Amino acid sequence: MQTLIINIKELLQVRENHIEKVSGKEMADLPSLKNAFLLIENDIIKDFGAMDDCPKINVDKTIDANGKIVLPSWCDSHTHIVYAGNREQEFVDRINGLTYEEIANRGGGILNSAKKLNETSEEEIYNQSKKRLEEVISQGTGAVEIKSGYGLTVEGELKMLRVIKKLAENYSITIKSTFLGAHAFPKEFKENHSGYIDLIIDEMLPKIAEENLADFIDVFLETGYFSVEETEKIMEAGKRYGLPSKIHVNQFTAISGIAACVKHNALTVDHLEIVTDEDIEVLKDTETMPVALPSCSFFISIPYTPARKMLNAGLPLALASDFNPGTTPSGNMNFVVATACIKMKMTPEEAINAATINGAYAMGISKTHGSITRGKKANLIITKPLHSFYEIPYCFGSNLVEQIILDGKLQA
Repeated sequence: MQTLIINIKELLQVRENHIEKVSGKEMADLPSLKNAFLLIENDIIKDFGAMDDCPKINVDKTIDANGKIVLPSWCDSHTHIVYAGNREQEFVDRINGLTYEEIANRGGGILNSAKKLNETSEEEIYNQSKKRLEEVISQGTGAVEIKSGYGLTVEGELKMLRVIKKLAENYSITIKSTFLGAHAFPKEFKENHSGYIDLIIDEMLPKIAEENLADFIDVFLETGYFSVEETEKIMEAGKRYGLPSKIHVNQFTAISGIAACVKHNALTVDHLEIVTDEDIEVLKDTETMPVALPSCSFFISIPYTPARKMLNAGLPLALASDFNPGTTPSGNMNFVVATACIKMKMTPEEAINAATINGAYAMGISKTHGSITRGKKANLIITKPLHSFYEIPYCFGSNLVEQIILDGKLQA
């Protein structure tokens, strides 16, 4: 099966040679080709180049992208798409002045979602979650990480991870699964943290490994949640089961969590609304990818990740949606990119790099996703006719996605 896209106004994120990520000043460079073609063979990018060099071959399908931008699909490396119900009342509570912490202390927040999830059947959770997955696919996401963390019991966590596995089996989008049993302490373990951590390590992890349900392990490392010491213990346990770490850290406070994550070779550190000079120094020249979640900051009115300070220091940065029922009930990566430009002062080039090649790195899939490179997955966005790709963040409230290609196939 061959598909040829012709007359592309601009083909973005063109990389002749494989790169894993871009950092610092490199993020301002978004290589592209104007008046281009792209050839897909089965599910792989076979070739691309200027229209003057377009091959004269018979193909199964030709797409005329005159006036349109083509770019690799968004790689959303941090979501909680699998959940039951919603937390719309908490949205109103925040409008009425309650903080995230106050809502959590009243039994809301993560514990609210955990209660709903444990009361809901696996089939119903799947049916609710697949609608959200279909929505993000239609908005241009071609690879997504999905976390557990609303079970907080052995069966609840396994139920979530089985739903994630079923979604991965039934949809063309690339899905990575993260075990986040350490999302919060259940009420019955509020005064017995070690007991719950033992449950995670001694009961949850062995069963997850037995069923091969996770690619990564995560912890909510934050004041009032999991301490640095507790997080390190869980990261070490994850390593024993072959699960690299992707850690929630520095959302509300900086408690030397980033240093602990780097020490344990975490693939990513996510949130980073609060970043100290010491944190930046610790992250320099490491393999750990910082991940910003700007639509979370937008929704619950907390600070934004200091992108300019981090990029000026030479760090890389990825962008992700944090799609979840409490603090970011949206997985729209177009809005994430726009918000990074508007509120974090990232250039469109930097934001698109952060949401494609760096997002792929943050899921461990940069060899196959995140750029227009021969041999990579043909997961693509074809926009509506645009003046330039700057319109993607500029028209922040408009749907500029016209067509989606996943695994080389045009989606209906």
